[in-house]
Amino acid sequence: MESGSAAGSTRTAAPATAGKGRPTPKRRDAQGKRRGPVAPAPLTAKEARARRKAARGTKAERKEASAERRAAAQDRRARMLAGEDKYLLPRDQGPVRAFVRDIVDARRNLVGLFMPMALVLILSMFVAPALQTIVTLAMLVMMAFMAAEGFLLGRVVNGRVRERFPDSTDTGYRLGWYAFVRASQIRKMRAPKPRVGPGDAV
Repeated sequence: MESGSAAGSTRTAAPATAGKGRPTPKRRDAQGKRRGPVAPAPLTAKEARARRKAARGTKAERKEASAERRAAAQDRRARMLAGEDKYLLPRDQGPVRAFVRDIVDARRNLVGLFMPMALVLILSMFVAPALQTIVTLAMLVMMAFMAAEGFLLGRVVNGRVRERFPDSTDTGYRLGWYAFVRASQIRKMRAPKPRVGPGDAV
């Protein structure tokens, strides 16, 4: 009776799966085999230069690749100047920073006159050294006006941002400094380019 039950269990047992008999190869080893044999190391410097030259491709191919890189760089710069968020620097990204730029660009800021006026004063000092005292005093007055306007601009920008974006944490000194730096730049040299004109409502 026991032998019959043993025979029945033997008949019903599932057959064991035979193993591959070898470990599964690593992905790196398998890819290396697919790529084929590795070329031996160059024996001379001349041979190494020849290999590098062959890897670079022909002169026409290199010229075409260089032209493609320049075109891609120009396209990225154009998109950045147009204000596309994806192509902006991290400091310029986001709706809050775009709103701040619009506020600054819509204002007529005296701070923007500092750089050209400072250049004129410095050149006049070289032309007429006797004016050095007057130029120095004028520079100090201009810096005082810059500091005052920068402080007021920071307060205006932070107040407008809190009204438009009440949940934003991008406020305070950093936002005021961002607005001041943009306002101090000549309008045509600002990046991204202004989207609004002076006096426009924002």
